[in-house]
Amino acid sequence: MALLQIAEPGETRTKEACATAAVGIDLGTTNSLVAVVRPDPESGAGKPRALPVDEGSTLLPSVVSYTGGKTPIVGRAARRLAAEAPRETIVSVKRFMGKTSADPETRRLSPYQFAEGESGTVRFEVRGRAVTPVEVSAEILRALKARAEEQLGMEVRQAVITVPAYFDDAQRQATKEAGRLAGLEVLRLLNEPTAAALAYGLDKRSQGTFAVYDLGGGTFDISILKLVEGVFEVKAVGGDSALGGDDFDRAIAERLLVEMGRTRDPRLVRQAIDAAKAAKESLTRSDRVEVEIDGWTRMLTRAQMEEIIRPLVERTGPSSRRALKDAGVPEGKGLDGVILVGGSTRVPAVRAYVRELFGLQPLADIDPDEVVALGAAVQADLLTAEKPQHDVLLLDVAPLSLGLETMGGLVEKLIQRNTTIPTSATQEFTTFADAQSGMDIHVLQGERELVQDNRSLARFRLSGIPPLPAGLARVAVTFQVDADGILSVTAREQLTGVSQSITVKPSAGLTDEEIERMLLASIEHAEEDVQARLLIDARVEAQRILKAAEQQIENNGDLLAPDERQAIEAAMQTLREAAGAKDHRAVQDAIQRLDHVSAEFAKRVMDRGIERALKGHSVGEFEQGELSPHAQKAYSALRDD
Repeated sequence: MALLQIAEPGETRTKEACATAAVGIDLGTTNSLVAVVRPDPESGAGKPRALPVDEGSTLLPSVVSYTGGKTPIVGRAARRLAAEAPRETIVSVKRFMGKTSADPETRRLSPYQFAEGESGTVRFEVRGRAVTPVEVSAEILRALKARAEEQLGMEVRQAVITVPAYFDDAQRQATKEAGRLAGLEVLRLLNEPTAAALAYGLDKRSQGTFAVYDLGGGTFDISILKLVEGVFEVKAVGGDSALGGDDFDRAIAERLLVEMGRTRDPRLVRQAIDAAKAAKESLTRSDRVEVEIDGWTRMLTRAQMEEIIRPLVERTGPSSRRALKDAGVPEGKGLDGVILVGGSTRVPAVRAYVRELFGLQPLADIDPDEVVALGAAVQADLLTAEKPQHDVLLLDVAPLSLGLETMGGLVEKLIQRNTTIPTSATQEFTTFADAQSGMDIHVLQGERELVQDNRSLARFRLSGIPPLPAGLARVAVTFQVDADGILSVTAREQLTGVSQSITVKPSAGLTDEEIERMLLASIEHAEEDVQARLLIDARVEAQRILKAAEQQIENNGDLLAPDERQAIEAAMQTLREAAGAKDHRAVQDAIQRLDHVSAEFAKRVMDRGIERALKGHSVGEFEQGELSPHAQKAYSALRDD
């Protein structure tokens, strides 16, 4: 596909040159944008530009109103209807992507009526029908697509869509589904901070290590990136998928409603939120503003607003410090700049906090509302143009560790957080019981050692495993994370080749502070988790050894002298008692004691097994490879011995 070009007024477009276009879309909580790469009038080089899509503005409010006929109203016209039709006009739908109707975030200070959906998925009741966040988001994308086509004079089929770096699998899948519903081929989901760094780095030809502080309407992301010679490497990410300017608006609205002492009916809630939002925006430029809600007025100062939102602004601190630590960048030094992204970074209190947090004057010379869309447009050009305008390599990372459940309720991590994506990892597992014909694969996300402390993503079962003795079957489990950050899992039994796979599509996203809590808990409970894991590992091993010892005594007890049997059974009892306690070292010592006293017995059992396997066979059969695999292995063991 040729580089997208926009004809200037008066130019003639040929059908071949203008057939289709690939665009970059910032699907935002408050506003959404679409951008394309176009030639610079002076140099002719490709440069990203945001397109005007709503009443001459590049910002399309992410608002959809179902107050009309069959066709929803999108953008500024929809936002004007929010006060009079609060339940039929969906605002900030991005906050609901991947959420369940039971999530507190969906209910808190919300004027909407919710309907029950499959798997508890959020569904908005609007004029006798139920619509999901995916459908609402698709309407926004459809509007961007149509209005971009009007501007470009060509069809828009492909898009790079940006998502918060801390969106989980459910939220990413929901975004891709919205793109498909809107008639777009989603070339890639690009993390918003990475898109911003891409646009900033190419525009300023910057090199070095940068923090991208992205505070939008509904999400906060912090990314540490290294920009060197056209390579954009993400070193670490952090954030909060439920923190943004909407929370500022809600906090201010809640304070105003309390002062009013009024009932919180949907119409009043929407008026209060709209008034709070308008006041917040005015106070970025003024020291005071008059707020009016349903005839009630009050003067609000910038200092009062900053006091209300201060706890929310400070919530960005722990994630930012941890991202610096994960990236190996010392606090207060080591950064070459801090890039501001998102409309909420216009708030003076936010900029002051960023300056204090990082010890640097933040960079905001590219419009923080447009910078993400511009970076997405560059990525779309890179993926589709025959001769891309920029030679760039993007190296993004997985935000949280991914693993699966093993015996004893432990988590085996296959992909660690902050691993560069796309990536894959394979690990072999085996059966725990004799003749086990199936294995349950439980996929988890998080940083803790125990299943109960992490988030369950998916479950599936691998059937058809050969009925072998415990520990002999080999099942290879592969985790693969694509460039969009979406996980696929495959389990394959090595002997038969039977396999099962799944693309992880959890029914709901993480709750408000779940990701943040996961990481904080992993730090706070690190030593406790390690000790718990060691104990469970030891107990599982003890159980396996005891079961094997009991079977051998039952099947080959005639090989034991009375005193030997007594010594082994005493060691087994010691192991059982140790496994019931809470000291993993005692369990390991008991295992070693049992191994020691049963060593001679184990040798006799092995000799008997070899003799039985070779009975009726000759050495010649072995040399010619005519024995069964079991007998062939037995003969090899005997000869080596």
